[in-house]
Amino acid sequence: MKIALIGYGRMGHEIEMIALERGHEISLVIDLDNPGDLAPDKLGTVDVAIEFTTPTSVIGNIKKCFDASVPVVAGTTGWHEELGEISELCQKKDQSLFYASNFSIGVNIMFAVNEYLAGLMNGVEQYDVSIDETHHTRKLDAPSGTAISIADQILKSLHRKVKWSLGKAGTDNEIVIQAHREGDVKGIHEIKYESDEDIITLKHEAKSRKGFAMGAVLAAEFIRNKKGVFTMRDLMGI
Repeated sequence: MKIALIGYGRMGHEIEMIALERGHEISLVIDLDNPGDLAPDKLGTVDVAIEFTTPTSVIGNIKKCFDASVPVVAGTTGWHEELGEISELCQKKDQSLFYASNFSIGVNIMFAVNEYLAGLMNGVEQYDVSIDETHHTRKLDAPSGTAISIADQILKSLHRKVKWSLGKAGTDNEIVIQAHREGDVKGIHEIKYESDEDIITLKHEAKSRKGFAMGAVLAAEFIRNKKGVFTMRDLMGI
């Protein structure tokens, strides 16, 4: 499979190593010094694109992949509000988009447990829920896309919460997300349910970027020759 890497930072390098190990070819690399190469003639040589850039450039990059009829795996976070619009555009143009706020297999297992646990909490109102996330200082968006996904899953299942807020809740029906930026932390997410009697926690800590990169390559393998909008749930069958 011929892959275009859009974004060649630390994640791009990790993805490249894993893709090559799995027998794929990196046919096109787009970085800050050659954005003009993200064009139909260059994209026409690849089977799938993997995009890890910035919130300000991701939408334009995805649209260029759509215009070239190249399936795109989007790993950039910080553009959650535009996801619905881009998903509609993907369907309208009969293109392919694989989006995940986090490509780690472990995180997506945690997502499934998170939804189940939130549903259980409907019957025990003495527990309040909060989310804490920590990432490296170079991460531009806060809270993380993963933390937002966690909050959205809880809101879907826990009826006494209606929205999330960053830093401090204004009302009891909000989920508080605390975001920290420290050193080179790969990613820590913790969900805490606390009552007067005890605390229940659900936590995932990434030890390296390899888990994210592996998930992105698996997503690229999955989306090739498919049409539509896909997530890690489709890939993992959960």
